[in-house]
Amino acid sequence: MTGGGPPRVALVGANGHGRWHRRTIAELEAAGRLRLVALVDVRPPAVEPDAPVPPRAAVLTNHRAMLATTRPDVVVVCTPPHTHLPIALDALDAGADLLLEKPPVLDLAEHRTLLTASAGRAVQVNFQALGSAALTELTDALAAGRLGPVHRIATVAAWQRPDGYYARSRWAGRRSLDGAPALDGALANPLAHALMQCLAVAEAVTGAPARPARVEVERYRVRPIEVDDTAVLRLTPHAGPPVLAALTLAAEAYLAGDVLVDGERGRAALEYPNDRLRLPGDPTARAVPGRRGLLANLLDHRATGAPLIAPLARTEPFTAVLDALRDAPVPTLLGGDLVRTVGDGPERVRVIRGVEAVLRTAAETGALPSETGVPWAVRPYVVDLP
Repeated sequence: MTGGGPPRVALVGANGHGRWHRRTIAELEAAGRLRLVALVDVRPPAVEPDAPVPPRAAVLTNHRAMLATTRPDVVVVCTPPHTHLPIALDALDAGADLLLEKPPVLDLAEHRTLLTASAGRAVQVNFQALGSAALTELTDALAAGRLGPVHRIATVAAWQRPDGYYARSRWAGRRSLDGAPALDGALANPLAHALMQCLAVAEAVTGAPARPARVEVERYRVRPIEVDDTAVLRLTPHAGPPVLAALTLAAEAYLAGDVLVDGERGRAALEYPNDRLRLPGDPTARAVPGRRGLLANLLDHRATGAPLIAPLARTEPFTAVLDALRDAPVPTLLGGDLVRTVGDGPERVRVIRGVEAVLRTAAETGALPSETGVPWAVRPYVVDLP
């Protein structure tokens, strides 16, 4: 820590999702747990009523200038994913610990570079749903044998994103930007938490991160973007049960996101965005309150050595999935009578007729849509990993 008092914290990326981080930082500062010393963004920080910029905090447009002038103890990075690695390396070189927005990086080479550079420092990845008490109760139930041997893990989520979502930034909906991979899409961005929850469950089953041996994926889109807004992915790990993720941003009906764990003694279902859990024998799903914030956990780690909830090494299987997808073909464009539009202007959405039933079937059976006779399905892209 630099000097006395609470850790000095800087945020790189103060707009967009960075406003969520600003509110979290403001709450922790009010509790005396940190001191905000700088905000960095290429644009002036937007007004955030619940997190006004303290007069003492520097506002800069360059992270290197910030590191040189404010010497933070902790840097929160909330910039486009393709910019994470250079900013993270600079922050680590300056002696700071990191909270890195997900996905941490976009391929395994970058992930391992960051792991090597972070020796002696703390790097937490902001998969915030991993702080859920409901997830902890589920993994405790697995450890206690309540489900018996687990034979399948799946997640299904059906959301909508309007046209305006894909105009929010230069990298939205892009496969690459300025010659660098961007890999925006349902799997890599808004529904990344669903896949990461499954990987966390798989880790609880085997006691080690679920290193992928094979990735099979069908990817689709309903507008002229370069990435998926609908995807069904099946991951076969080197050890442990298979994981299937069936996800869309082109839903007719909303489904928050269920993680389904099937064992010999029954099924557990975790509605991960809302922390509702149903274990075998429970009559209904019930709320399990409590989430540990990942920035607060990082501060605890610095102060007491408490284990990190989402250390960089734990998220390597997620990065392995992104690595496998880098060379995948552009997702299949769906249209015609299969796709309809609702609304107009920036709030217009495009939805796939009957997509929820297709995704539920995949999650229930472990089969890809092309394996169950879905007429619009295409052959999966398959990658075998060492």
